[in-house]
Amino acid sequence: MKFTHFLKYTFLGTALTVCTSYRPVDSDKSSVLLQILVDGLSQLHYQYHKIDDKFSQDIYKTYLKNLDNDKKFLTQADIAELKQFEKEIDNELMLGKYQFFDKSFELMTRKTEIVSAYYKEILAQPFDFTKNETYERDDEKLEFAKNEEKLKDQWRMLLKYSTLDILAKSLETEEKKTKDSVAYKAKTYEILESDARKKVEKSYDEWFAFIKKLERADRWKVYVNSITAVYDPHTTYYPPVDKQAFDIEMTGQFEGIGATLQEREGFVKVAELMVGSASWRQGQLKVGDVITKVAQEGKDAVSVENMRLDKVVQMIRGKKGTKVILTVKKADGTIGEIMITRDIVVLEEKYAKSATLESPTVKKKIGYINLPGFYADFNGKGGRSCSEDVKKELLKLQTEGIKDVVLDLRNNGGGSLQDVVSMMGLFIEKGPIVQVKGREGEPYILEDKDSRVIYDGNLVVMVNSFSASASEILAAAVQDYKRGIVIGSPTTFGKGTVQQIINLDDAVSDDYKEAKPFGALTLTKQKFYRVNGGATQLKGVSSDIVLNDIYSYLPLGEKDQDFAMAWDEIKPLPVKAWLEDAKIQTLKANSLVRVKNNSTFSLINENATRIKVMRDDSKISLNLEKYRAELKKDKEDGKKFEDLQKNVPEINVSALQLDMISNNETPEKKAKTDVFYKNLKKDVYLQEAMNVLGDM
Repeated sequence: MKFTHFLKYTFLGTALTVCTSYRPVDSDKSSVLLQILVDGLSQLHYQYHKIDDKFSQDIYKTYLKNLDNDKKFLTQADIAELKQFEKEIDNELMLGKYQFFDKSFELMTRKTEIVSAYYKEILAQPFDFTKNETYERDDEKLEFAKNEEKLKDQWRMLLKYSTLDILAKSLETEEKKTKDSVAYKAKTYEILESDARKKVEKSYDEWFAFIKKLERADRWKVYVNSITAVYDPHTTYYPPVDKQAFDIEMTGQFEGIGATLQEREGFVKVAELMVGSASWRQGQLKVGDVITKVAQEGKDAVSVENMRLDKVVQMIRGKKGTKVILTVKKADGTIGEIMITRDIVVLEEKYAKSATLESPTVKKKIGYINLPGFYADFNGKGGRSCSEDVKKELLKLQTEGIKDVVLDLRNNGGGSLQDVVSMMGLFIEKGPIVQVKGREGEPYILEDKDSRVIYDGNLVVMVNSFSASASEILAAAVQDYKRGIVIGSPTTFGKGTVQQIINLDDAVSDDYKEAKPFGALTLTKQKFYRVNGGATQLKGVSSDIVLNDIYSYLPLGEKDQDFAMAWDEIKPLPVKAWLEDAKIQTLKANSLVRVKNNSTFSLINENATRIKVMRDDSKISLNLEKYRAELKKDKEDGKKFEDLQKNVPEINVSALQLDMISNNETPEKKAKTDVFYKNLKKDVYLQEAMNVLGDM
């Protein structure tokens, strides 16, 4: 497949500026999108993929997995209908066609109607839980049903398992009530079994109501992302609505009213009001209110009953300064209109936070900074920068005489690469931070050129298996400079690739402006390499001091993703080491002794092994007596792990003096701050990080 080059780009950190326009052959919006994507991927993705039958087969396999991953809808006969396209998708893409998608969409629409009748019929009759049947919980071990009869039986097994689980727990509750009170009259087995089926039926009523609201655009997104996924797990297509969600995740802010909504039985309810937001300041909207209509200022109200939640959210969000009118039903039954002026909503929980820590086992006060993500002002709307925020937190800690700091990157999924460079520069004089290499040419070096050191004290960086991308680059740089100690899971996630954002609207000429918007593409354009030359891709960053967690033996990293790119290495760069190897080895040896003699870490490791065994043993008995026996055993086995932190010395967590006023601005903000501090108090991993700093 060969198209005229439609993109010329300028490298601007994490953005891609499109300077020319592409003129597709077919004016159909879906066709235009496919041609733009395939041409862009072929020319710009880090890895070249030949568009041939193998490429087609990979897309086919990926799409089937995404289309009906748990084998709830399609039979082998249905798969046979689709298999004719297995080696034709590449040809369709070359022509901007999508007959395969249309066929699958029609098939899934038809099968949803057929299958949605199964569960009510099956749940209308009691189950026989004396039979020795088993249910396979692992979708990957299931095969597509041979025919409709077998598919219906698979649904019977699923519904039987769901009912069994509720029934078993109900029986246990009734037995406990009977034991606690001789006057209590227990519900009969028949009533409990019937109630369990009703609960399952209600659950699937809601699930199928959601499934039936899926539109062609929802299925289309799945198909397009099955194409992008064959290139690598992180090349992703974002329709316009999803691009907004992506921006929120990356910046920590959006424009709207600041209310969290939930859908229940066709009604949209207010679940939370964000402190300081437009809705919170306006004061009339309350948690529990039901929103029945939404109107833009000067326009008629639109009923949102039985509307998809994401569509309601889109109607309520809007530009700062504009007004939205909500028709609301209050808890007392009264109905009224509430006008709210939209504003910037800041998600404070996504930003850096700090505290001071003291523990009986450590003879000095420790500074703590939590960084949930590498956020940045990608859209130029006055958003915050994580490197600037961490700098501020370091300066605040130093005003209180702190010379030892824990930087917590656990569960940090990454974000801005430039902020990694700036942030590492806070801890070193100057030098290379990361090497970045594209599809062709030599790698280029991103370096800190500022010789100022904001913080020169002792440093421990905490990571886990969910620390990914930008957080891995920072941890790797700290490790390569021997600037501090990396402590946590055996390895981090292993995402060592750079994505750039392409606004697809900029790739199409104005002749097709009526078909816009097309959304955006995050495209893997480059790979990260450490200062020592090794890629973080696949292998991640190995902790200097390993602390196992309950996920240590589960397949959760990049290496377990389909089509993950390979590990390799390039030429290392010389850097000045801060800590001596002998000092690092002493710190590791001391920690190893503590961890080995720590009963909590022993229990965590034992529990991690137990969780892996339970995950691998995916077949469940549908015999009530056997199932209850299994539940009882699991509960007894799990008792020793119920309070893993009980023997951990409590950490005294304090707010910084400069944060005292802001932390207590409102009862809501104080409550959130208190929860943040409380979660740190019995954190055994944080305790060991403090112990390591105590040795430095």
